[in-house]
Amino acid sequence: MSDFTKTRGYAIGEMSKSTGVNIETIRYYERIEIMPKPDRTAGGNRQYNHDQLKRLSFIKRSRELGFSIEEIRALLTMVDRSDFTCGEVHSMTTEHLASVKEKILALHRLEHALETMAAECGRGDVPDCPILDTLFEVGVAT
Repeated sequence: MSDFTKTRGYAIGEMSKSTGVNIETIRYYERIEIMPKPDRTAGGNRQYNHDQLKRLSFIKRSRELGFSIEEIRALLTMVDRSDFTCGEVHSMTTEHLASVKEKILALHRLEHALETMAAECGRGDVPDCPILDTLFEVGVAT
C-alpha cells in the first residue's frame, strides 16, 4: 500500500478492483448496512479506509463460502461488538456446513431424477415424450 493510499483512502473503484466485488454490490452492502458508509471527499466521492477494505474482503469470502447476508451480518455484529467466542463462530460455521451438506444431498437427488427421466427418453420423432409425461404426473416426488 502506498503512502498516498494510506492518507487519502480507497476510491470505490479501487475497492472493487482490490476485492473483485462489483461497485453496485459495494453500494448495496452499504445500503443494507453490513458495510459502513465511507467518508466522502469534498467532491462527494466515497473514500474507504483499510479496515473497510478488510471488511469487504471478509464479506466477499463469506459469500463465496455460501454464508447468507444474515449470517454475515451476525458474524460482523459479533466482531464489531467484540463479544464473541471462537466456539460461537465455530457453531455458526458447523450449522452452515450442515445446511450445505443438505443442499448437496438435494442436488444429488435432483441429478438422479433428471438422469432417470433422460434415460427413459427415446429421443424419437413422435410427440410422445416420457420426460414431459413425468413432469405432468401428479404426486411425483424426487
